[in-house]
Amino acid sequence: FTTFSLYIYTFTLSFSLYISFLASSFSLVLSPHRFSRKLEGMAKTTNGFMGHDMLAPFTAAWMIDMGPLVIDRAEGSYVYDVNGKKYLDSLSGLWCTVLGGSEPRLIEAANKQLNKLAFYHSFWNRSTKPSLDLAKELINMFTANKMGKVFFTNSGSEANDTQVKLVWYYNNAIGRPNKKKIISRKNAYHGSTYMTAGLSGLPSLHLKFDLPPPYILHTDCPHYWNNHLPDETEEEYSTRLANNLENLILKEGPETVAAFIAEPVMGGAGVIIPPETYFEKIQAVLKKYDILFIADEVICGFGRLGTMFGCDKYNIKPDLVSIAKALSGGYIPIGAVLVSEEISKVISAQSNQLGVFCHGFTYSGHPVACAVALEALKIYKEKNITEVVNKLSPKFQEGLKAFIDSPIIGEIRGTGLVLSTEFVDNKSANDPFPLEWGVGTYFGSQCEKHGMLVSFSGDHVNMAPPFTLSLEELDEMISIYGKALKDTEKRVEELKSQKK
Repeated sequence: FTTFSLYIYTFTLSFSLYISFLASSFSLVLSPHRFSRKLEGMAKTTNGFMGHDMLAPFTAAWMIDMGPLVIDRAEGSYVYDVNGKKYLDSLSGLWCTVLGGSEPRLIEAANKQLNKLAFYHSFWNRSTKPSLDLAKELINMFTANKMGKVFFTNSGSEANDTQVKLVWYYNNAIGRPNKKKIISRKNAYHGSTYMTAGLSGLPSLHLKFDLPPPYILHTDCPHYWNNHLPDETEEEYSTRLANNLENLILKEGPETVAAFIAEPVMGGAGVIIPPETYFEKIQAVLKKYDILFIADEVICGFGRLGTMFGCDKYNIKPDLVSIAKALSGGYIPIGAVLVSEEISKVISAQSNQLGVFCHGFTYSGHPVACAVALEALKIYKEKNITEVVNKLSPKFQEGLKAFIDSPIIGEIRGTGLVLSTEFVDNKSANDPFPLEWGVGTYFGSQCEKHGMLVSFSGDHVNMAPPFTLSLEELDEMISIYGKALKDTEKRVEELKSQKK
C-alpha cells in the first residue's frame, strides 16, 4: 500500500465494519448508549473510594461519579466489599477464579515461591524451574493436537497478540510473506492490545482507536438463534457460514490469508454456542486453503465447558492455542501460547538462522505465577475438575433455563458452567429493547442489590461461577436470579407504560 491508499483502505474498512456490526451489536459489551442512564440499585457508594485517580478499564463515564464498588476480601464463592456486604460471585471474578477466591494451596504456592525466588527472567537461555515444569505440564495436558513449545505471557490479550507475530514469523520463514491477514469473527472478544482489540469484532473496541488495521478481517458470528434463516437447521446454518468464510478467503486471495482465530464458545459475545457441525465445516475450509487455526481457550480452558479444553468438546485441531485466566485459578497474572510441533520446529530453525528469537516480556514465565499455575493444575487433576463441572452443570443449566418463559427473555444459552441470558422486547421476533432502557444493565444492578455479581452487557447477562460452588450456593444463585428478573420485568412494564 502507498501511505494514501493505506489511509483510504483503513478508513473504508473501519467504516464498513462499523455499519455491518452495529445492527448485531445491540446486545454486546461496551455500547455507550447502554450506559447512558443511571439505574436504580446502583446507588452512589459511601465507602470513601471515589476512584477518580484511576482510569478504570471498560467502565462507563457516569459510573465514575458514583464511586466504585470496592471489593475487600474473598471467601470461597463469595466476595465482600469494604462495607462488609457479601456477594455471590457468579462470574468467577472475570471468568477466572474457578477454585473460588480463597484456595489456601494457591496462596501457599505463591508464598513459598516468593520466599525462595521472587523473580527471575527467561531471556538469554536463562529460566526457572517452575516455568520449565509448567511448560512441560501444559504440553502433556493439551491433547487435541501435538504441541511442541510453550511461550509464557501475562494475560490472554498478550497471548493472542503473540499469536499474530508467530503466524507472521512462521509464514515468512517458509517463504509465504504475503500471508498476513487474520480472520476473526464479528462480536468476538480476543483482548485489548492494539492487535487483539483489532481482532475483536466489537465496534466499541475500535471507535476512536483507529481499529481494526487493514490486515484483520471479520466473518460471521455463529449465533444460530439470532441469525438463522426461516426453517434453516443448525447444520444448514453452519454450511452457510462456512461458505461465507470461503467466499471471504477467495475475495481476499487465499495466498494473503494467514490464520483464523476463534473461541470454542464465544464468551464476551454472550456465550455463543457453536451450531451443529460448525467447527467441522470451518476447519475443512481452513485446511483447503492452508490457513492456520488459532484456538482462543482463555475462557474455555481448564474445565469451564465440562472438558479440560473447549477444543476437546468440539473436536477442534488447532495449530496454536491461547490460554490464561484459569491457568492460575485467577490468583496471579499469567497466560501462555501453545505452538504445534510442526510450527515450533520452523520457528526454531528460523531463529537459529537469525541467531535469536526476538520476542518476549519481562515477566514471561514469572516464577511465582508459574508456581501458582502448577499448583492449580495439580488441584484440577486431583479433584477431577471436569467431573466436578459435569456434576454441577445440569442443575446450573436447568435451574436458570427454567426462567425462559419470562416475557422479557429471548434465549438462555449455555454449556458446562457458563451461561448467558438475552433479553428481548418481542419474543417472537427477537427484537431488542430500546437502547436507552439498558435492560441488561438494570438486571445486573438488581442482582448486585440482592447480593450477587454478574457480567451485564447491553441486553445480555453472563454467568460463569466457580467450580467450588456448593449445591446450596447454586440454589442461592438461582433464587437471586429470579428476584432480579422479577424486578426487571416490573421495570420494563413501567417503561412500556410511560412509552404509551
